[in-house]
Amino acid sequence: MRRRRSAPPVSQVRRKRDTTTLRLKSDTTALHVDVVTSGGVRPPALARWLQSVAPARARGEVTIAIVSDSRVRTLNRQYRRRDYPTDVLSFPADEPAALGDIVIAAGVARRQAREAGHSLGTELRVLALHGLLHLLGYDHEHDEGRMARLERRLRAKGGLREGLIERTHRGRAAIKDAALGPRTSTGATVTLTRSQMLPKLPTPAR
Repeated sequence: MRRRRSAPPVSQVRRKRDTTTLRLKSDTTALHVDVVTSGGVRPPALARWLQSVAPARARGEVTIAIVSDSRVRTLNRQYRRRDYPTDVLSFPADEPAALGDIVIAAGVARRQAREAGHSLGTELRVLALHGLLHLLGYDHEHDEGRMARLERRLRAKGGLREGLIERTHRGRAAIKDAALGPRTSTGATVTLTRSQMLPKLPTPAR
């Protein structure tokens, strides 16, 4: 059953948000990003940054929800049969004026930021860009490098040293070189239709 975009669960807790608001509700010619946070996360200008680097064909509304690891773990367990949190999940919308939602695990993002040697704000940009490309239909597992090439170009435009795909490939190569065999990356992005996921999208902890 189709559910109205006007009241997604993530919008119920928009007490803390980083969003550009100078827009008309009926405007579908640009990308509009809302960021909903929890757990003391303060993403500096994440919405504005993502809008500045997004491909021209990225249009409509996107909500980025930064939530606890336990909530992302629940989503992975219910819909991917993986009982652990991953860094970013994408939920495409099935409504005309919306692209969908990007859900980021705050704890995983913090750990990955420390490992990468950059700030949490930078890590959130890495994950948000990756999630956005999945919302646009890219799939780095099956597109012969198209998503990786676009992510590399856009992250350079946005001043990022490395994208999520590049970092994952580099990590796998290092492990293979150490003769330890391949491993699964720290996080993964899964795309599910919003009509499936809308009732289950997490509400950030208060």
